[in-house]
Amino acid sequence: MTAAIPTWAIVLDYGLGVIMWTLIGRFGMRLFLPEESRFFFSRFFVRATDPLLKLFGPITPSFLVQPMVPLYVAWFFFMARFYLMPWLLGYTVMGMLSFPLESEFARGVAYLIGLIVK
Repeated sequence: MTAAIPTWAIVLDYGLGVIMWTLIGRFGMRLFLPEESRFFFSRFFVRATDPLLKLFGPITPSFLVQPMVPLYVAWFFFMARFYLMPWLLGYTVMGMLSFPLESEFARGVAYLIGLIVK
């Protein structure tokens, strides 16, 4: 029997996960679109992540190429989810794909492609 993950941990992980994936999305969009693109999703990713990029500005290395900055900041959120969350929950190790947000997503994809039958 597995122990239930506390609600606060799931909410915190989902929040950190959404921030991390939004930053990764901005990096991905920047590969194909200019920063000032009028495309709706691009504008959303820029507006949603600009405050975080400014917040992390003092610890962002100056030699980093500008399009890579969102990926660099996303790395901090990944590290918090990978190391801080298990520590807060009292775990010494968490398995592959044990993040609640990604686990739910993977379960949904598996259900959609027919690997999981209800």
